[in-house]
Amino acid sequence: MKSYEVNFDGLVGPTHNYGGLSYGNVASQSNSQQSSNPKEAALQGLAKMKALMEMGFQQGVLAPQERPDVAALRRLGFSGTDAQVIEKAAKDAMPLLVASCSASSMWVANAATVSPSADTADGRVHFTAANLNCKYHRSIEHPTTSRVLGAMFADQKHFAHHAALPAVAQFGDEGAANHTRFCREYGDAGVEFFVFGRSAFDTRYPAPQKYPARQTLEASQAVARLHGLSDDGVVFAQQNPSVIDQGVFHNDVIAVGNGEVLFYHEDAFLDTEQMLAELQGKLAKVGGKFQSICVPRSAVTVEDAVRSYLFNSQLLTRPDGSMLLIVPEECRGNERVWQYLQGLTSSGGLIREVKVFDLKQSMQNGGGPACLRLRVALNETELAAVNPGVIMTAPLYGTLTEWVDKHYRDRMAETDLADPQLLLECRTALDELTQILKLGAVYPFQIN
Repeated sequence: MKSYEVNFDGLVGPTHNYGGLSYGNVASQSNSQQSSNPKEAALQGLAKMKALMEMGFQQGVLAPQERPDVAALRRLGFSGTDAQVIEKAAKDAMPLLVASCSASSMWVANAATVSPSADTADGRVHFTAANLNCKYHRSIEHPTTSRVLGAMFADQKHFAHHAALPAVAQFGDEGAANHTRFCREYGDAGVEFFVFGRSAFDTRYPAPQKYPARQTLEASQAVARLHGLSDDGVVFAQQNPSVIDQGVFHNDVIAVGNGEVLFYHEDAFLDTEQMLAELQGKLAKVGGKFQSICVPRSAVTVEDAVRSYLFNSQLLTRPDGSMLLIVPEECRGNERVWQYLQGLTSSGGLIREVKVFDLKQSMQNGGGPACLRLRVALNETELAAVNPGVIMTAPLYGTLTEWVDKHYRDRMAETDLADPQLLLECRTALDELTQILKLGAVYPFQIN
């Protein structure tokens, strides 16, 4: 049976704005308060989805969330009609309104952790929605995320869904941004690689001093248990605390893996040699041959990596077995990074080609190509069981671009978030989107 790694990209929501909400994310902080262009952001993301589809990759789409989240503001004490809630929040607590309007669900690498059926004890694909409790504006996402994933992967014969972990600091979980899977073929048993920033209960592990470590060891271990993964099928590794303090808020900002290959920065991990040996040994047990590509700090500094998002790229396997790297335009704009990539692709090694995409709207808010996609390995039977409405096709691409043109604004400043009309625009757009993607009622305004 054939198997595929399907990339489900997040569709950028109508309230895409630069609120500067993500402490520890250099791009998010440095572009705070600038005006954004939601229409351009959504179209840039759709263009990437279409391009990958046309290259022969399986591509899906994951719907955005209802914003502003009026229910979240009500829980914080704002009352009245929806318009009054927004007006009061804008007047008395603008930062809370900005948080309730965040379109950060576009970065679906944080939506969930996914384990394919070849790895799990019950032979189903398992999903655990990430609690994202390190940042308030992201912590409110997982209820809707769970409903959307449930509508996409509804067949309980093939798919199992788990609620987010307890929303406390000890179980901080940021989803697939700190999770990679290594395997020979996507349908073969593999080794799941969980990267954490700190331990909540074991003081022997060091922690960053400046920025928060968002993923805990305990959260990663809990997800592995929920998914029924064997001890031989998992490796836990700690992110280097010093790179977290340099703006590497997730592992996917400093490393990316695919198939049997890990592409990583020299300073990405603690105990790197031990980690590599463990990955090699465990992958060998399931018939794989682990390989790694280390980018030396002498060629690309951590600062270069953070500013260019070199590692927040998509590493994809072409039908001929060669690998392709999807990078943001910012990589071409960084002389050292671009020089390194030119040397990498001309060396005849594992990565043969680099393709550049303009994702400026997302990048300015702190998310690159890899942030925008959730990877789900599926065999033919499982792929056939996925809601067909969310699989990208040429007609769906055309429909979604028309939908964006119809419903999205081309400018969004902080003051625009106080416009009660924005909520009506968002709900109208999402109501239409759920019909396009055949999701049913997944948003609070539809359910209530």
